[in-house]
Amino acid sequence: MRKNENIARFSADRIRRKLARGESETDWKRADAVSQTEVERLADKNEGVLPAGWENTVMVGLPPAKQDIHIRLDGDILDWFKARGRGYQTRINAVLRAFVQTRQRVERKPATRSQSRRVKDAAKP
Repeated sequence: MRKNENIARFSADRIRRKLARGESETDWKRADAVSQTEVERLADKNEGVLPAGWENTVMVGLPPAKQDIHIRLDGDILDWFKARGRGYQTRINAVLRAFVQTRQRVERKPATRSQSRRVKDAAKP
C-alpha cells in the first residue's frame, strides 16, 4: 500500500484539545451537504460495490480475544499476503474466519434425501 501524505496522525487527547480550541480543518457545512446517495456512489467508485450478503458477515460486539501462536505457512502464501501491505496477519485471520463460518453453515444444513436414505439403509439389519 502506498502511504498517503495527506493523512496526519493524532492521539484522541490531542484531537479533543484541537476541537476545544476550534481548530478543526474539516469543512463541516460542505460535508453535511453531501447526500447519502452521493456518499454511497463515491464509496462504490473508490472501494467497489459491496458483494451480495455482505451484511451477514458483520460481527456485532467485540471480536474474540486474539491468541499468540506460532504457525508455519508456505512461503508463497505468506508472500502473497505480505505483498498487499500492512495488516497481513489480520487478512490471514479474516480468510480463516470466512472458511470456518462457511464450514459451520455447511455442517448445520439438514441432510439431503440421499444422505438420509444412506443412514436409514445402514441402520437396517
